[in-house]
Amino acid sequence: MTRLETRLIHAGEPRLLGAVAMPIFQSSTYIFGGEKSYHDIRYLRLNNTPSHTALHAKLASLESAEAAVATASGMAAISTALLTFLAPGDHLLLQDGVYGGTHDFVTQELMGLGVTHDSIDAGDPASWEPKLRSRTRAVYVETLSNPLWRVGDLESLVAFARKHDLVSMIDNTAATPLNFRPMDHGFDVCLHSCTKYLNGHSDIVAGAVIGKASNVEKITRRLNHLGGCLDPHAAFLLHRGLKTLGVRVREQERSAIAISRSLESHPAVARVHYPGLESHPDHTRARRLLQGFGGMLSFELHGGLEAAERLIGSMKLAVDAPSFGGPESLVTRPATTSHAGMSPEVRRRQGISDSLVRFSTGLEAAEDLIEDLDQALRR
Repeated sequence: MTRLETRLIHAGEPRLLGAVAMPIFQSSTYIFGGEKSYHDIRYLRLNNTPSHTALHAKLASLESAEAAVATASGMAAISTALLTFLAPGDHLLLQDGVYGGTHDFVTQELMGLGVTHDSIDAGDPASWEPKLRSRTRAVYVETLSNPLWRVGDLESLVAFARKHDLVSMIDNTAATPLNFRPMDHGFDVCLHSCTKYLNGHSDIVAGAVIGKASNVEKITRRLNHLGGCLDPHAAFLLHRGLKTLGVRVREQERSAIAISRSLESHPAVARVHYPGLESHPDHTRARRLLQGFGGMLSFELHGGLEAAERLIGSMKLAVDAPSFGGPESLVTRPATTSHAGMSPEVRRRQGISDSLVRFSTGLEAAEDLIEDLDQALRR
C-alpha cells in the first residue's frame, strides 16, 4: 500500500464492529483501563479516543511519518508546536511572507513571552547563518508561502537545521501531501490547517501536527494541557474528507493552471503569482521539489485597489470569503482577511499589496471560472 491515493482510502481504517466507514464516537468519557500515565487516560481532551486514533493513523501515513495528532484548528497546531520547542529567551528563524495568523502569533504572542525572531528569505541560504543566535532553536517555513506561493530552498533548509541543531518546522497546508511530503525530505515537524484541502468541504475547522513520534508526543502533551482537542464529529468529517483529497486537488490544480495562464495573458492583469507559471520566480525550484503546483494563485491588476474591489464584487461564481481548499472557488484580498493583522508597512515589505487578489480554485468547470473572471475583469 505504497501509493498515496490508496493510503487515502485505506490507512487508518479500523473497520470497527464491521463498519466500512469510520463511526462517530460521540463520547467525551471512557471507562478507566488502569492507565499509568495521565496522558494515556482515554478522554476526549487528551486526543486519544477511537475517533482520534484512526484519524492520526491516516494522517501519519499520508505524510510518511511515524505519528500525528489532530488539533482544534490550524492555528492550534501551529501555536502549540511553536510553544513546545520555544521558551523565553529562545530565538526563531521565520520565513518572510508566511500566513498572517502565524506571523501575528510569532510577532505578538511569542514576543510577549520573551521569544525573539528574525525573518529569513527561504530562497537565499547564504543569508541564514548571519541571523543565527546562541539561542536559536527552530526554523519555520511554508512549502508554498501564503499568499505569493513562493517555494524556498527546502533541501538546503533541512541541511542547515541539522547542522545547527534546529527543529525544522514546515506548514504543508497549501501543497498537501499529494504534492510534497516533508518527512521524506528530512523535516522534523509538519503542520496543516486541515480546514483547507485535507477536509476540503468548507465545513469544519481542524489542524494537524505530523512527524517523528518523539516530537509529536512532546507536542501532544502540550496540546493536552492547552485543551486544543478536535471534537468527534469534526474528526469524522476530516477522516471522510481525506479520502477524496487526491481527486479534488488534482482537478483544482488543472483548473488553477488554466486560470493562471488565462489571467497572465489578460491586458487588465499586471502580474500573476502561481508557481506553475514559467514567470514565477520559483518555478524551476517548484518543478524540482513538488509533484504539483496546487490550486492557489494570486494576481494584481493594472487598476490597483479600486479595480481589485470591483473585480471581487463582480464575480458571480467565486465567493468573496477567506480560507481556501473547498469545493467552491473563493476570492479575497489578503490585506483585509488572512493578513489583516499585519501592519500595512509589513505587508508592503513582504510584497503583499492592498490590491493583491487571492483566488482559491474550486471544483467548478475551469471554463466557467475563466469566463466569470473575464466578465469581472471587463468591469
